[in-house]
Amino acid sequence: MERDGRISRRNFLSKTAIAGIAGVAGVKLLSSCSQSKSENVKLDIPTLNPVAPDGPTLKAGLIGCGGRGTGAAINFVDAGPNLEIVALADVFQDKIDQCRVKLKEQRKIEVADEKCFVGFDAYQKLIDSGVDIVIHATPPHFRPEHFAAAVQARKHVFIEKPLAVDPAGVRSVLATGKKADGLGLSVVTGTIYRHRLDYIEVYKKVRQGAIGDIVSANSYYNTVQSWHRNPKAEWSEMEYMLRDWMNWCWLAGDHIVEQNVHNIDNVMWFMDKHPVKALGFGSRQRRLTGDIYDNFSVDFVFDDDVHYHNMCRQINGCSKNVSDQIMGTQGYTNLRNTIYNHDGSVQYTYPYPVDEKGQSTGRVAVNPYVQEHIDLVTAIRTNKPYNTAEATALSTMAGIMGRISAYTGNEVTWEEVMNSDLRLGPTHYSFGPVNLKPEVPVPGKA
Repeated sequence: MERDGRISRRNFLSKTAIAGIAGVAGVKLLSSCSQSKSENVKLDIPTLNPVAPDGPTLKAGLIGCGGRGTGAAINFVDAGPNLEIVALADVFQDKIDQCRVKLKEQRKIEVADEKCFVGFDAYQKLIDSGVDIVIHATPPHFRPEHFAAAVQARKHVFIEKPLAVDPAGVRSVLATGKKADGLGLSVVTGTIYRHRLDYIEVYKKVRQGAIGDIVSANSYYNTVQSWHRNPKAEWSEMEYMLRDWMNWCWLAGDHIVEQNVHNIDNVMWFMDKHPVKALGFGSRQRRLTGDIYDNFSVDFVFDDDVHYHNMCRQINGCSKNVSDQIMGTQGYTNLRNTIYNHDGSVQYTYPYPVDEKGQSTGRVAVNPYVQEHIDLVTAIRTNKPYNTAEATALSTMAGIMGRISAYTGNEVTWEEVMNSDLRLGPTHYSFGPVNLKPEVPVPGKA
């Protein structure tokens, strides 16, 4: 960002020569972009066992011991037999301490002192500590570097979404994902809807032609303000930003990327391709800390001129709506559990399990947060590698494209972001001043 507060398109989209990466990254999604009516259409779904198969003990280490990381560690051990959490890493000792308490209280898991690593290099110490699997849940800024280190060490990985905050990070993840494929490693990312039976059954039917050709899509992630932390006198600038990471673009990517990536990923999954350009806007109305927006509205356009409107907001006291809709030539769907005909009649609805009174539970049989880890462990133990890094990296890039368009006020193309050298945040990490000057973006000020 420019120090005088002005934000230019060139500053966001400075180009560099990236040897063939844009073409390589698009191959998988673009190779089957037509809406096939065949029952034999290739579907992007995991094995979906209700529990992971038994096998030799798999030892996992957790990098990032906050609430989501601790939850992911618990989800991992719940996925099947002979699964252990044996190491923890975080930049903050108190986060490790809190995680250890919860693991012991909730699952009777005790992690040895010598397997708890603190500091900016803690991730590498954990990777080198003898684990088989790395569970990664740090702020998104750190995910490309940590993912690369885990795969370099030949570790299977569960990594939370989004996978990066900037184009440089996405390209790194794409390269690491391909390296993982070459090493026969499994990588599962935190896009939980791809691991939910209700979404998967609707996805299968849509991909096989249930609503005809897709003509438009809409998503909404309108919810309340996310959490924040106020600074404390004893915290350095770096410590404060890390403890308030959700509210800083260089750490979280803004909420259009950090949270709303779920919706973007849903639509890209069902359409089996990425948008080619985006034009959006947003603003900052009531955000209490950090430098990010609290609302976005983006028009994503695909190669066949299909438009996808994505809206997201984090403001208290406003209407809430977290949902998706895809419209086709023969019907439409909410992606989650129902397919409709154009007259509003139901073509298909997912049959949820029933309770003891015979009433629908409205929930899938297996918690999708656990299902993610079941799918990872199943892939490892059956020696059938499964890797969702590329798909989630491309969904992350679409969110970044929408964010950049809203920040600058200009249309941004897929080619531009795939070849942009934009990297957010400092290059050196230590507790003290942060060598950057965050500014709230002002569209059209370039």
